[in-house]
Amino acid sequence: MKLQRGVSLNALMIGGVLVGLVALLAMKALPPWMEYGNAVKAIKGTAGDGSLKEASVAQVRAAFTKRADIDDVKSISAQDLEITKEGGELVISFAYTKKIPLFSNVSLVFDFEGSSAKQ
Repeated sequence: MKLQRGVSLNALMIGGVLVGLVALLAMKALPPWMEYGNAVKAIKGTAGDGSLKEASVAQVRAAFTKRADIDDVKSISAQDLEITKEGGELVISFAYTKKIPLFSNVSLVFDFEGSSAKQ
């Protein structure tokens, strides 16, 4: 008699549910992380702009708004930025919380913060 080998129907269904949950998490969590990366890129580009070294806070906010529009950053606005000068360098930072509902009363909460300061 030959021994049967393979995956049982129960194991296949459990594996499918696990793959589905991982895919749901990835589809819900990836866009906020990508937007955070775009926001960091926008503030670093704004802080690195040589024409803004002696600019006012309003001019820096306007320059960030232009970059944020291009990079499709919606979670933070220019008013949410903290703009300072440290050692003659322009430093822009931000922090925000993003809540992503998954299903029913289960949500993911991300606390994002970024800065243009070199670390």
